[in-house]
Amino acid sequence: MTAWVSPPVLSLRRIAAMVVRYVLLLKNSWNRIFELVYWPSIQMVLWGFISEFLRGNSTWVAQAAGVLIAGVLLWDVMFRGQLGVSISFMEEMWSRNLGHLFTSPLRPIEFATALMAMSLIRTLIGIVPAMLLAIPLYHFSIFDMGLPLIAFFVNLLVMGWALGLVLSGVILRYGQSAESLAWLAVFMLAPVSAIYYPVTVLPSWLQTIAMTLPSTHVFEGMRAAMFDHVVRYDHLAWAAGLNLVYMALGVLAFLYAVRLARERGLLLQMGE
Repeated sequence: MTAWVSPPVLSLRRIAAMVVRYVLLLKNSWNRIFELVYWPSIQMVLWGFISEFLRGNSTWVAQAAGVLIAGVLLWDVMFRGQLGVSISFMEEMWSRNLGHLFTSPLRPIEFATALMAMSLIRTLIGIVPAMLLAIPLYHFSIFDMGLPLIAFFVNLLVMGWALGLVLSGVILRYGQSAESLAWLAVFMLAPVSAIYYPVTVLPSWLQTIAMTLPSTHVFEGMRAAMFDHVVRYDHLAWAAGLNLVYMALGVLAFLYAVRLARERGLLLQMGE
């Protein structure tokens, strides 16, 4: 006969000990707490502004067919531009290859340039099929914008590069605990970038902040091209000028993080 085996007795003490362990881990990790709060809050803010705008402009979408699709597609350019830099950098970190790279003749600025080139390739692979797919599915071609589309694309891509370089520097400085920022940071800018609604929907104090972002000028210019069929060169000029500043800051932040990591011997400690 098979001996009867009593079921294991659950120990509330052991369970409580594990819960306390995870609570302490969460308590001492600002990035984990931030991530928990982040997604519900950002979705509420973004769709709150969209609802507020559409409530008084119910015919807005009908006036320019595809304006929301264009917003989604162009926003993805910036997202993929930033993520292309960050992911390529993290792949080197995950494979513990950063130490090898920086003991080679490769200069940090050359590494940063390679990351941006790879970001462009990733972005084109990801976004071009989506742009083409919108034609048969929704009878909307973003290519009808003509030359302004190139300016919109380049400005959003460069802004994504600048953000990606800053985030790569932060990850290099603080390690894997900061990796989640690569997925979160770009969406922090979504509500104030006026992707799906005019910047005038935002509170006045937030409009001032929004106008310091190249992305806001790009989407304001996109709507002018689609609704009024005019090219807003003022918005394009502001976007290009701000991108020069942000790109310079992004490169400097990345180079500073690399120098700091070398001085502190962090490069060989990065990895899975």
